[in-house]
Amino acid sequence: MDFRKTEFIKSAASPKDFIRDKRPQLAFAGRSNVGKSSVINSLIRRKNYARVGASPGKTTQINYFLVDSAAYLTDLPGYGYAKVSRAERERWGKLMEAYFAETGLITAGVMIVDARHKPTADDVTMAEWFKGTGCPLVVCANKLDKLKKSEIEPNLALIRETLGLDAETPLVPYSAEKDEGRDRLIAELERLLKV
Repeated sequence: MDFRKTEFIKSAASPKDFIRDKRPQLAFAGRSNVGKSSVINSLIRRKNYARVGASPGKTTQINYFLVDSAAYLTDLPGYGYAKVSRAERERWGKLMEAYFAETGLITAGVMIVDARHKPTADDVTMAEWFKGTGCPLVVCANKLDKLKKSEIEPNLALIRETLGLDAETPLVPYSAEKDEGRDRLIAELERLLKV
């Protein structure tokens, strides 16, 4: 699958806008400041295609990108960011709950965490949501370039333990800044999509 052949299709602000055309959907989720848009941009080899905001919390709807006419990359709203109104956070929450609750929408989850830090309680909750769908999950530990070599393995072990990942769940060290881990992430996604 050629991730460079990616086009923006639409944004869904409510469940009625969800795409239900039976194509696989790779749901990308992560905390607001974890670099989710940067990972997506690195994956598709385009700068600022998925919106990279100077301030976190810019993705407020579910954004659908069609990859190589074969599958959707769905960019979910970032979570855990405090500087938005409570009403807006609740709206995001309801949108996400509806998306996760609808059977058959999510084919696989891609959860982006910060390689430098222990996952937050929100990260743990998101991992549980993905596990609850019964769909496979790939965890992408972004910001790898900010770590010393000696910190990488202990940090990855902490992420795996905190999120309760089994040995089958891929944990991909990633640097959107330096495109490190891109080939491995694509290989894991293709494996999950069986392409």
